[in-house]
Amino acid sequence: MSDMSDDLARLAEVSAEDARAYLGTVTEVASGSAPDAAIPMTLLALSQVLVMGARLGAIEDVVPTERFEPDIVDPELDPLRTGIANLFEGLDEYADLVDPLTSTELTTGSISSDVAGVAGALAHGLRHYDEGRITEALWWWQFSYLSDWGERAAAALRALQSLLGHIRLDADEETISEAEFDALHP
Repeated sequence: MSDMSDDLARLAEVSAEDARAYLGTVTEVASGSAPDAAIPMTLLALSQVLVMGARLGAIEDVVPTERFEPDIVDPELDPLRTGIANLFEGLDEYADLVDPLTSTELTTGSISSDVAGVAGALAHGLRHYDEGRITEALWWWQFSYLSDWGERAAAALRALQSLLGHIRLDADEETISEAEFDALHP
C-alpha cells in the first residue's frame, strides 16, 4: 500500500465499509427476519452501494501492479439468492433491456439474482482487501462495477423502486376518496 496515494487508500477503506454494509444488509434481508422491511431495506442497500460504484467509476482506472489474480474461493450465493427469491415470490422477475444504449431488445431480470450477483462481486473484492491486496480490491470493485454489478444493481434498484411505488401509491379509489375527504374536512 506504500505506492498507493492517500486518496486511493481512503477510497479503498470506504469501499470496504460500503461492501460490508451491503453484505450485512442483504444477508439480514435474506434471512427473512423482517419481511415487511425487505423491499425498503434492499432498495436502500442497492442505493448506497451504487454510490460506492459511482465513486469508483468517477476515478481514473485502477491498475494493479501484478497482472494476475490469486485464486480466491468465492462465497456460496445460493442461500442468499434463495432467501431473497422466497421473500419476493411473485415479484422477483422484471422486464429489462439488454443494453439501453444499443438495443431495444427486452429480457427478464431477477431482483434476487441481481442482489446476489452484486454481493458476490463485493465479497470477492473484500477478500482481496482483507488479505492486504488493496489495489487489487479497488481494481476488482471498479472493473466489476463497470462491467456487471453496477448495471445489475441499477436494474434491481429500478425494479424495487417501481415495486415500492406501486405498493404505496396503487390504492383503491374509494380509500383514496375517503382519505382526501378526511384530510379536507377535519
